[in-house]
Amino acid sequence: MADVAASIGPGLAKAAIAGKVDGKVVDTTYTIAKDSPVSIITAKDAEGLDVIRHSTAHLLAYAVKELFPEAQVTIGPVIDNGFYYDFAYKRPFTPEDLAAIEKRMAELAAKDEPVTRRVLPRDQAVEHFKAMGEQYKAEIIGSIPAGEDVSLYAEGGFEDLCRGPHVPSTGKLRHFKLMKVAGAYWRGDHRNEMLQRIYGTAWASKEELQQYLKMLEEAEKRDHRKLGRELDLFHIDDVAPGVVFWHPKGWAVWQVVEQYMRQVYKDTGYQEVKGPQILDKSLWEKTGHWQNYRENMFVTESEKRDYALKPMNCPGHVLIFKSALRSYRDLPMRYGEFGQCHRNEPSGALHGIMRVRGFTQDDGHAFCTEDQILDECVAYTAQLQKVYQDFGFADILYKVATRPEHRVGSDELWDKAEHACMEALRRSGVEFVVAPGDGAFYGPKIEYTLKDALGRQWQCGTMQVDFNTAERLGAEYVTETSGRAHPVMLHRAIVGSLERFIGMLIEHHAGALPAWLAPVQVVVASITDNQADYAREVAKSLQNQGVRVELDLRNEKITYKIREHSMQKLPYILVVGDKEKAAGAVSVRARGNQDLGSMPLEAFSQRLAADITSKS
Repeated sequence: MADVAASIGPGLAKAAIAGKVDGKVVDTTYTIAKDSPVSIITAKDAEGLDVIRHSTAHLLAYAVKELFPEAQVTIGPVIDNGFYYDFAYKRPFTPEDLAAIEKRMAELAAKDEPVTRRVLPRDQAVEHFKAMGEQYKAEIIGSIPAGEDVSLYAEGGFEDLCRGPHVPSTGKLRHFKLMKVAGAYWRGDHRNEMLQRIYGTAWASKEELQQYLKMLEEAEKRDHRKLGRELDLFHIDDVAPGVVFWHPKGWAVWQVVEQYMRQVYKDTGYQEVKGPQILDKSLWEKTGHWQNYRENMFVTESEKRDYALKPMNCPGHVLIFKSALRSYRDLPMRYGEFGQCHRNEPSGALHGIMRVRGFTQDDGHAFCTEDQILDECVAYTAQLQKVYQDFGFADILYKVATRPEHRVGSDELWDKAEHACMEALRRSGVEFVVAPGDGAFYGPKIEYTLKDALGRQWQCGTMQVDFNTAERLGAEYVTETSGRAHPVMLHRAIVGSLERFIGMLIEHHAGALPAWLAPVQVVVASITDNQADYAREVAKSLQNQGVRVELDLRNEKITYKIREHSMQKLPYILVVGDKEKAAGAVSVRARGNQDLGSMPLEAFSQRLAADITSKS
């Protein structure tokens, strides 16, 4: 590959960090054995950035071994915006250690040592790493089937197991930063020993690195956990790990989101239902969850019967559907539920209200015929786009996740379901990508991913085309010819987990939720006790109009009150003094320290109503 780059020009030869042959990314040392489509990958390419990050993970391990020879290396993959590497070491790494490691990485990169590849038989590689004292690496190689060869990459005095590809030399790695240390169980199993995971980020240019670090700084200010405390919205407690304690203000936001989505149910023909929390093991065996999802379920026992807290609402909706005889004339039949689910997420994966064990979904299922799938999916995409726009999200990415290795149902049904997902997006006029193998075990899905104010991506809505679950649970309808058929089941959620979506809203809006969403829309603050009765009248009038309002009659300076309420990111602060009382008016301050002056209360009410109606 390096010769190909050189034949094109010295500039490309210098910039090349990898190549692509027949669609596969390879090292620059790769030998092209036959005529093939070939391209050169540089740091400007998406694949090139992955190669840089993968190679920087190895550089991290190289530096750790140089500074802490007794540390054992395990795995170091690429992740979104960076990489990590897990280490086993006798003591926790400190911030000072991290600084020293990063400095050593820069020194090793400056040496511009070549990165070389060699291949060993599996058993020989196991013995090689055992001799180095790398027991974890030897265990990884030992899990590879006997008789296979494995590739190793070396730079300077460090050698690591890896499929590659890697940059040609360490000098290509110049723009990186180590971010933090966290705990991680070996092989992700809590029964195994705890390792230390060092996270880092790497970029193709200094400007991109600085831009990313600036974004992280802004993201820290917007962290929903921080804002949740400051704005008194919610808290998480160790007595209920992964479950949210909603405070009055946070629950007010929840109610706005839920009632909005309840209206979406009504507008799109969904009938709201409610299913039980605990269901017998036999049901989960029929759906395939017990065999395919058991480790993520909370189970319990009563009177020698096994039950599980539902991790999803689908089976309950099937049972509601099959509780009566249905006709083709009834289809599509749509059920919606704000269904509370529980999933046994690893403790290390929990993250505020974004990743929890107990959550509520705006879950819906449409039971339809095969001929109705496309119309349902197209209409759903249009509705979803409007919902996201109302919540302030303008950019949506679309993805079709296809059949995984472990699945239920025939290939013929999967072909139909995958075709339906893709054709629905084509008819919706949107571009999409395909994610092979990322579908649910019972069907493919369309994933709708949002971009927030910082450009971060959040996978949110979903539409899953399922030919299997209704059949497995015996749901049928009477056809036009008086026969029986199994309905197709469309699983759909727009905001998904309400907990996670509210966390996204908090971070997207930096806690300054638009007026229609804000837990407190208006605070009425008096200047002195003389205006207390008038302030109460103003607050009562707004409450009667359905406004979420607070009253501040404290014996404090008005400047102090304004500053305090401004820090709570309220949309409006109404100040009432003697002049306002005499005129039947209010002095209006809008968020962002905007002084809108004095106006009649009715005029302010109209302004606020317009804000709420327009979702601005």
